[in-house]
Amino acid sequence: MQKRASTSVPIHDLIAERWSPRVFDSRSVESEKLASLFEAARWAPSCFNEQPWVYLAATRGNEADFEKLAACLMDGNAWAREAPVLILSVAQTKFARNGKHNRHAQHDVGLATQNLSLQAEAHGLVLHQMAGFDAAKASELLGIPEDCEPMAMIALGYPGDASGLDEEFIARESAPRERKPLGSVVFGAGWQQKFGPLA
Repeated sequence: MQKRASTSVPIHDLIAERWSPRVFDSRSVESEKLASLFEAARWAPSCFNEQPWVYLAATRGNEADFEKLAACLMDGNAWAREAPVLILSVAQTKFARNGKHNRHAQHDVGLATQNLSLQAEAHGLVLHQMAGFDAAKASELLGIPEDCEPMAMIALGYPGDASGLDEEFIARESAPRERKPLGSVVFGAGWQQKFGPLA
């Protein structure tokens, strides 16, 4: 299913075409494509070049590891179990350079994951990021260190066919994509002050 963004000004096709479906094809994702996604994430910018991201990943081909990640999902995200790949993004919350708190770590993990997301789009893959997982359970079950914070669970695969699913699910998948108006998220040098080029 295509859901190109209806943008107010032109943007790159990779960004306009990217969306977050909940239906995946059952076929496996090739190892070289997975490597490409994580390589794209690796080259994201970060504060002091700390690269505070870690990804824990499992494919359906490794049932035990896949189930460890799937067991952390909330019931409302049970559909993600059908994806061929599950990934958990993790933020390292302390600077390696001095051990101090890195308040930019979550931002930087988001940048890395957006790189991963756009690389997935370039390969014809789709992914859906979720807050609906048990972070404490993930930390315990996956052995995540105390100074690291699980950020998002990610279901990844090739796009699937939603037509055989129930009507409510189909309606949710086919609903138009929406975003706030540009002028409500970009201000000038004062809160809610108009930014000249967008006025």
